[in-house]
Amino acid sequence: MSKAIRASSILPGHREDIELHTADELRLVGELARPVDREPAATLVCLHPLPTHGGMMDSHVFRKAAWRLPALADLAVLRFNTRGTSSVRGTSEGSFDSAVGERFDVAAAIEYAEFHELPNVWLLGWSFGTDLALRYGCDPAVTGAILLSPPLRYSGRSDLDEWAESGKPLTALVPEFDDYLRPEQAREQFAAVPQAEVVGVPGAKHLWVGDAETVLDEVVRRVNPAVPVPLPTTWDGPMETGDASAYADRTVAAFADTPVSGPPQRRAD
Repeated sequence: MSKAIRASSILPGHREDIELHTADELRLVGELARPVDREPAATLVCLHPLPTHGGMMDSHVFRKAAWRLPALADLAVLRFNTRGTSSVRGTSEGSFDSAVGERFDVAAAIEYAEFHELPNVWLLGWSFGTDLALRYGCDPAVTGAILLSPPLRYSGRSDLDEWAESGKPLTALVPEFDDYLRPEQAREQFAAVPQAEVVGVPGAKHLWVGDAETVLDEVVRRVNPAVPVPLPTTWDGPMETGDASAYADRTVAAFADTPVSGPPQRRAD
């Protein structure tokens, strides 16, 4: 019997805790989710929102990507906490560095994907993570990037020029009611990258609450176009239920004026 895929649904996948090691000798905690019985068609390396205000590897869009896309879209999903960031998985070493030291975090994630021969690597950045993707993600090992709610806060014209010169595909999904950069402004900014695609999403807001399925459809459409979208909303096979209660406050408070504390953690051995 088919069951509805809900926010807490975990579809079959091979999931393992991983560690990334940066060039400045920090240990970052993460997870790699892969299809159960086949090689992935492509790989998403997720770069999360601002950690000082709730962003982490388990921010809801990335959590749903890891729980669903290995089964629904043949994708590997690599999530990790940037330096100083906490989630249930644990806390990465170091401290938040305003998109400076995080260059080593991005490099470590790309190197991990390359060393483990993960195919067709795409960066999936969200808010602060889009700045990291733009500044440090134009790497020979990277196929392209998808940006969710890009604020262009820590990145600038020189970063856009580098992407333009590379010719690598770049897609920005921009909420109609974004707090920082709305579709019309985004089209003006990303005009510096001829191959960039700016997709305005009607009714959406910066945190994508209620619109995660739209995001996942648009991601799959570009990363593995062989998979029909919209993705299924029901599942006929085994399904587990995850506990998302540790994240509820961080989803709604992610960009509040006051930083929020991390959720309870399990031990990261």
